Amino acid sequence: MRAGILRHDDSFFPRAPGFAVTPALVPEVAARLRAVVGGERVITEPERLLAYESDGLLAYRAQPAAVVLPADTGEVSRVVAILHAAGLPIVPRGAGTGLSGGALPVEGGVVVGTARMNRILEVDPENRTARLQPGVVNADLTRATTPYGLYYAPDPSSQSTCTIGGNVAENSGGPHCLKYGVTSRYIEALTVVRSDGEVVELGGVGRDSGAPYDVVGLFVGSEGCFGIATEVVVRLLPIPEGVRTLLAVFDSMEAAGRAVTAIIAAGLLPAAMEIIDGATIRAVEASVFAAGYPIDARAALVVEFDGTDAGLDGDVAKAEECCRGAGARNVRRARDDEEREALWRGRKKAFGTMGRIAPDLLVQDATVPRTRLPEVLARIDAIGQEYGLTVANVFHAGDGNLHPNILFDRQDRDETARVEAASHEIMRLCVEVGGTITGEHGVGVDKRKYMELVCGEDELAVMRAVRLVFDPAGLMNPGKVLPEDPGGPDGAPVRR
Repeated sequence: MRAGILRHDDSFFPRAPGFAVTPALVPEVAARLRAVVGGERVITEPERLLAYESDGLLAYRAQPAAVVLPADTGEVSRVVAILHAAGLPIVPRGAGTGLSGGALPVEGGVVVGTARMNRILEVDPENRTARLQPGVVNADLTRATTPYGLYYAPDPSSQSTCTIGGNVAENSGGPHCLKYGVTSRYIEALTVVRSDGEVVELGGVGRDSGAPYDVVGLFVGSEGCFGIATEVVVRLLPIPEGVRTLLAVFDSMEAAGRAVTAIIAAGLLPAAMEIIDGATIRAVEASVFAAGYPIDARAALVVEFDGTDAGLDGDVAKAEECCRGAGARNVRRARDDEEREALWRGRKKAFGTMGRIAPDLLVQDATVPRTRLPEVLARIDAIGQEYGLTVANVFHAGDGNLHPNILFDRQDRDETARVEAASHEIMRLCVEVGGTITGEHGVGVDKRKYMELVCGEDELAVMRAVRLVFDPAGLMNPGKVLPEDPGGPDGAPVRR
């Protein structure tokens, strides 16, 4: 038994089926942590720990030994040093909106949350940058920089709740990454606490113009396995002069996929192209996020252009022609900002409306070549039918980033097994057509079993070696991203 943990008596804290009972912190370690952050900021009561059992992927749950909520870099450093000395696994956590189990606790581990680290420390309009703590909510950053005529481009669907630290960990994208790219493009510098508590500074303004090795780029997307980012310098963009948004309605998903290919083939570069299918449309329209999508449609395509006003109307007209040529039964433009915001609200809140269809949801996140979208969508639909499952699709069509949402009831063991089998088939299909297993949600615990579909043994060995450079003790978010090391177990969490 590790020095820093004490096992619960199962009679005091009963096991749920398939659920690992996590040891509690020994009093000495808990006392040292409370001395750093304060008594209320170290959570050990089982009922309070329930909120930290999973991230947004509820199919996996495990209880941490404790949760610690530091307020700044110094506190994170001291907390991590204490946990390192006790030999305890460390699980970084932002807002818990991740969809791959990346913030899932591991047995005996301690969650280090960044919820209190929510300050924007500096906005530099002249250099178009901002320095902030990792707990700043994505949308709050844009609200704070709008008075300067600036905004933060990466816009995950959860941007009203997800935090910049989590975006850095997952290299998050969002609908507008088609034109503007993902998080890694916007991170200039990082302050990072390594697994032994050491504080290191990575990058600097203009990091892409001088250093021979892009260490910041290596850290972004490392899913909490390399350390905890405690300050982030982000690049901001000027707010576009004009925006045009259109909605195209189709009687098949394949036709919507053909429209996407046609728009790109025409030489157009929309800021975003998003598809939602019929099941998702009906769930959205039955909710408070109703956007005016026709409920009998099989697919809806939202296309947005932005930039200098001159020329936008011409681009939109060409996109409309492409949609009609692919078989759209109706194409309309948003008449004003209110209608545009409604269209986006319906798309971005789509995941939240899935509870109207089923109690549980497994969100997959694979990327395929745009030209293969029609056949892949048809095959995903067939896989759902083969396994007797409902699969709702809502995804970033412009870059082929699919989000098949498999709806089910976790209490039904047979259905859960079918979900697992169908998910594996979908992942294999996407790889076979030249795609990959994740576009923006990360690997976490959910997709680590699929890593061998896209990486050979040599690649995995190099990744393990890089991970050990940042975290020699192997304490930082173990059991995530990489398949289990043939040399021994690595703290993989338990699924229930």
